[in-house]
Amino acid sequence: MHTTAHRKSPTVTRTAEAGYRSPLVSLAFVPRSSATFAVWSSAWLAGSAAPDDVLDALTPWAEAHDVVAVDEATAAATDLPAPGAPVSSLTFLLAALRRAPRGAGRLVLPVPGDIRGLPGPGTFTSAAIAAGEGVLYPEAGLGVVPSPIADGVLRWTVHTVPAPVPPAEYVPLAEAEHELRGQVRQSTSVLTELGVARHRPGVREEIAAALRARPATHWPQGMPGRALRVLQQADEVEAILAAASADEPGGALSASAATARREALRPLDTAVRVARRAAVAEAVRSYAPTP
Repeated sequence: MHTTAHRKSPTVTRTAEAGYRSPLVSLAFVPRSSATFAVWSSAWLAGSAAPDDVLDALTPWAEAHDVVAVDEATAAATDLPAPGAPVSSLTFLLAALRRAPRGAGRLVLPVPGDIRGLPGPGTFTSAAIAAGEGVLYPEAGLGVVPSPIADGVLRWTVHTVPAPVPPAEYVPLAEAEHELRGQVRQSTSVLTELGVARHRPGVREEIAAALRARPATHWPQGMPGRALRVLQQADEVEAILAAASADEPGGALSASAATARREALRPLDTAVRVARRAAVAEAVRSYAPTP
């Protein structure tokens, strides 16, 4: 049975449970479902959010969510369903995280050639690279990777991660934001020289439409303003990347120009991923209990 009933509204549920503050409504775009889960699950583990709020925050990503363990050993360790068994729900995933040694989630956004933040070889590493995203819980020894399995259905597969897990790379949020802006300026200059938009007069409309089509979500109360701003900037830059990477009508871009375009965009793509990781890490730190 799927986690989430087919909710029609992304409105966050206001719970009456003692000790929880009402969530802050934010219309900032969400970069990835893993970013949403990393922030909200960490806030919940720290006592700053209610379980229902975590579930509601994930609604924009899919109408239904289900959960499975990647193998029998992980199923036994987490009390989640093994492959082939009826799927479980995000509620049970949260319970598994609560039972494990508690610690915040780490957003990973790996691509071939850049696997920063991942543990060593294993099922989680392979699945996260294939998906381009995931959430790692180093203290719990668990990793979670989302993947769409049907229209409106997102599956979260849970992996055990052997210790020790290397520490996350720390990038100050201000530095990540500065690098992202610098790469935007540099790449824009190169793409202008290449005349990328010359044969696509509607490219600005494409970018605007792509941004409007992205899921929007709610973030927990206390989400740092700068983290929100950087996540939104990263979304905007990713929409520009997608438009700039698209093939031009009639193949107007020469092979050499296409190669130059890819090389110009590569550092920008890296800057987007670094900025997103830094923004989510900053948010997660903001919910960590004060020693």
